[in-house]
This record gives sequence, C-alpha cells and structure tokens, in this order.
Amino acid sequence: MRDAEKTDNKNQTEGKEGTALRASFFVTCLVDAFFPEVAESAVRVLERHGVAVDVPPEQTCCGQPAYNSGYRKEAMAAAKGVLRAFADSEAVVVPSGSCAAMIRREYLRLMADEPDWREKAEALAAKTYEFSEYLVHVVGADAGAASFPARAAVHLSCHMTRGLGVRDEPRRLLERVEGLELVPFSGADDCCGFGGTFAVKMPALSAAMADEKIGRLEEAGADVLIGGDMGCLWHLAGRLRRLNKPVRVLHLAQVLDGAGSGSEGAPGAGEGREGLAADQGQGTGSSEDEGRAMSPTDGAPRATSPAEGVQAEMSPADAADGARRTSPPAKRVGRTADEPEGDADANER
Repeated sequence: MRDAEKTDNKNQTEGKEGTALRASFFVTCLVDAFFPEVAESAVRVLERHGVAVDVPPEQTCCGQPAYNSGYRKEAMAAAKGVLRAFADSEAVVVPSGSCAAMIRREYLRLMADEPDWREKAEALAAKTYEFSEYLVHVVGADAGAASFPARAAVHLSCHMTRGLGVRDEPRRLLERVEGLELVPFSGADDCCGFGGTFAVKMPALSAAMADEKIGRLEEAGADVLIGGDMGCLWHLAGRLRRLNKPVRVLHLAQVLDGAGSGSEGAPGAGEGREGLAADQGQGTGSSEDEGRAMSPTDGAPRATSPAEGVQAEMSPADAADGARRTSPPAKRVGRTADEPEGDADANER
C-alpha cells in the first residue's frame, strides 16, 4: 500500500501486540477552525485504543490550498513549517484523506529540488497516516465498543481512494459498530463536487455533482452519511440542508466516539434553521443560533458535541451561487499580473 511498507508492518505488529504507541495529531485547518469536535472525537478514539497523542502547537496549514491554486512558493513555506513541527513525531495521524495525501505525495514534489528538505519530506511521508488507516493497520482496531443504530452510507473521498489507496478501512471499522447497518451506495466513490476552490469557481457544476451523489444516497435509503474528509462532508451537508433532505452527516471519528455514549446523533444536514434567507443572514435567527461559530461561506451554526454531525446550511457552491444572484457584478475581471493561474485541483480538506 505504501512506500514505507516495512515501517508500517513493524508498527502494525507493535500496535497489535499491545506495545505503547505514540502519535502526533495533525488537526487540519478546516477541522481546527470550524469542526474542532471532529478532532476531539478522533483524539478520544485514539486514546481509547491506547495511543498516547500529542498535538504540536507549531503546526500550520499543510499548504494544500496554495498548492492547488498554483502558489508553489507559499505552499512550500507552509510545507516546511509542517516538516519542522512533526520532525520528532513517531507517527502523524490526520483526520483528512486530502491533507494526508498532500503530505505523503505532494511534499515530495514540492521539495524535489532541495535535497535536504526532500529527505525530511520522505521521512514525514513514511510516518503519516490517515485516521482510519492508522486505526486498522497500526493499532489493529477493527473492533470497537461503539453502538450506533442507523442505516448509513459511506462516502469514499477522491484523495483517500485515489491518492492514498485507502478504501476498505472505514468500512472495516464501521462494520463492527453495534446497530449500524451499512447500506449499498452506488455513488460511494464518486466525487462530491467540492474540490476546494473549484466549488467557488464553478458553483453550478459543483452543486450538480453533489446533487447527483445525493440522489444516489436517497436511492440507498440511508439516514446517515459517514466520511473521512471534512471538505466533502461540509459540501454534502450544505447541499442536503439546502434541498431539505433529512440525512445526518458525520465524520468517521464522530461515529466511533459519540456513538458509544448512547447518543443517536444530532440533527442532520436537512434539519435546523430553514430557508435561504436564514442561510444568507437575511432572516431572524433564533436566539439559540446567536453567538455560535459560523462557516465562512454559509453562516451555519457549527456542531457543538462529538456526535452532532456536520451542520453546514450551505455548501461553498451554494454560497458562491447565492452571492452571484444577490450581489452586483464585481468590478474586477480576470487575474492580476502576479496571480498564478489555478488548476482547480481537488482540495478536500
């Protein structure tokens, strides 16, 4: 599965034999800024399985937004910050397939012309794991104490499946959750349409891709959608709520953590405040909503407990599309002389 297979196998054996494991947690920007409850759930799950977790305070963005937009110099600066922050870590666990793929794959390309930094990038790539990958292959945590009675579909993000080769690991963990029925989902590995800046640059296409996936989700009869990339989940939760679909959206870590408390989860993406006016801050929100953390694109209240789920009322595509309909045309057209041409690559943080 990986270039560092020998190291991986060694860690697997140690973890499964009960040897104490240590791991540093890479929070990711989106989780840190808008969904800290996902990080909290992930850390609790790791600690419950005997992993000693630390969170280096020096960590920064992995550099993926800049890299995917063509700003290689800025991306390299961010990458070097991450390389410094995790230089002494035994292992690095990431609750996002796209950020893990950035570290494992793209850092090597970024540092290709700087041998010293390339060596550091190779060392970090060899010990970096996506969350479910680490639990299955290092900890050996196929079985868990979680209980979550629901019919669920699993979204397999592009970066996890294509960039990391992580496909079966989330299901292996979820199959052992008591009461959770995993339903066949024909659109499981289809792109959700988020793609970071792609959702803003091409909102109609982005929304159409999400709607197609949601249509297949409805055909599957799931009442919960589970995934491992917060960008994807944020985008799909926004579209579900906008379409008034009663499907809850949860990160894998939230199911493995919050489900064990006996909670059946929080209101899903199709519940809560109603209407585009509320989404765009034009309505009279309830006092309950006041003061709660907001998404930069939608003004949606953020989930506040491990099992609450993703509560984005509008996806980035919705926000861009709504702004286009309600705002006067921007005066600026095209790029400035020093702005690189972006490649609209996926950025599913």
